[in-house]
Amino acid sequence: MLGGMTAQADSDDAPASGPRAGRAHVEVTDLVKTFDVSQPWLVRTIAGAGRRVVRAVDHVSFAIERGRTLGLVGESGCGKSTVARCLAGLLSLDGGTVRFAGEEADATQDMTVRQQIQMVFQDPYSSLNPRWRVREAIGDALLAFGIARNRREMRVQVAALLESVGLSAADAERYPHQFSGGQRQRVAIARAIASRPTFLIADEPTSALDVSVQAQILNLMKALQKAHRLTYLFISHDLGVVDHMADTVGVMYLGRIVELRSKADLFDRPLHPYTRMLMDTVPTLERPGEPRKRLAGEVPSPLDPPPGCAFHPRCPLAGERCRVERPAVLPVAGGGVVACHAVEEGRAG
Repeated sequence: MLGGMTAQADSDDAPASGPRAGRAHVEVTDLVKTFDVSQPWLVRTIAGAGRRVVRAVDHVSFAIERGRTLGLVGESGCGKSTVARCLAGLLSLDGGTVRFAGEEADATQDMTVRQQIQMVFQDPYSSLNPRWRVREAIGDALLAFGIARNRREMRVQVAALLESVGLSAADAERYPHQFSGGQRQRVAIARAIASRPTFLIADEPTSALDVSVQAQILNLMKALQKAHRLTYLFISHDLGVVDHMADTVGVMYLGRIVELRSKADLFDRPLHPYTRMLMDTVPTLERPGEPRKRLAGEVPSPLDPPPGCAFHPRCPLAGERCRVERPAVLPVAGGGVVACHAVEEGRAG
């Protein structure tokens, strides 16, 4: 756990007591995930080349308390979705540990853990089987985990789940193609909560939806979190969405968390130059009509990351130390952590 930083609520209606209150419900320590992107053996042998490995997640650590939300933000390719898939058991870990409800967990092997950890994917058009009726898409989990003992119970519970996400019981007999994008995502959410999980991973759940529908889905997820005391890992590139959903925010860059702080502290006074760059792209009511800034530079290739701090080629505060020495993840005053030489040396202002 990074400097003891956990996702904590900053709203009056957040749960403040109960089992494991104030303790990490999900704790990730030094998570590492690599992918072998080498050419075939024969091609490597002829060319005299070695293996090529991408470190998509590079010693990521965080913790989330029960009923809280951690938002992960960053540009495409920074490793957010890989973290999500590792926690959901869709990818195996190459290093580090995941503790769930106080116990070391492996969702790739343990069905009990898999039942407690569910995921809502980005694209509702591809995350649902087009050949299955909604009844089967949701009911499969109910039968697999023994929540429904027979198909009669399954139909009753599927109807209740659909109504809990704003759909009707009759929608159980429809196919995914008969729904709009927002309705499909409601079906996907109903499927995710069917196993009665305590930890829900949302990977860009509104990015494929119309703007008019996004707020409805976000409010639905907030309501479900409050009703079922769900813990969320919420992944997004939209800082406005993260501001609405998260209690704590982690900023990722090229596989690392470079800043992890409470939402209020990070939005009021971002420390890392990359976080500041992300914040500058968000339009504000205080400066109406001001052109929206663009992120400077390009994300380096993860196949050939820069030495030292990976952000230094784009950083306005980069010094010689930044070019040769990788910054450590250090605690900051007021809680949270940051990985930046400029912040450590007091050059960030």
